Amino acid sequence: MNSLLQIRGVPEETRRALKARAAACGKSLNSYLLDLVNREAARPTAAEVLDRAARRAERADVSALDSVADARAERDRQLRGGSRP
Repeated sequence: MNSLLQIRGVPEETRRALKARAAACGKSLNSYLLDLVNREAARPTAAEVLDRAARRAERADVSALDSVADARAERDRQLRGGSRP
């Protein structure tokens, strides 16, 4: 079921700009705005993306800093030994 959405206090200049954009796309103002609202609602917010990523993330046994430190130590050992990775 469709709902009515009303926006009050839209400046006349903004309404004219949106109406011109709608006309340039061959759409009514209502259709143009409905497309904008639907696109915005379909796009997740940054908080939603981060929350979803946090729920999907695998938990590592070591921190990234520990991994970098280990890699540097290994590189230093190889350089001291004269061998190349």
